Amino acid sequence: MPSMNLDVADAAELAELLQFLTGWIASDPACLAPSLLAFVGHPAYGLPQLRGDLDRFTFLLGGNDGEPLFQPGPLSRTLHRHHPAHPITAGNPKPGRPANTP
Repeated sequence: MPSMNLDVADAAELAELLQFLTGWIASDPACLAPSLLAFVGHPAYGLPQLRGDLDRFTFLLGGNDGEPLFQPGPLSRTLHRHHPAHPITAGNPKPGRPANTP
């Protein structure tokens, strides 16, 4: 892969632009989600994925400390709702038994 040098001031400006776009997306997701869906053409890539990409690129440019990358978002809540934790990992000593039961 070829290497490329990016001036620190240019990286900071690009990171600010990405932060601006992230804020704009957060300001009106009800309006922007259908527009993104129409543009992309498939629901697999929506606003949460776009915001995740913008946050990751901002972090790589040094524009944030990466904290947004580790925040639980709508996707993680959806996964937990549809895939409940295994009984043992949920604090139950044995599958099929309530917690705190011998």
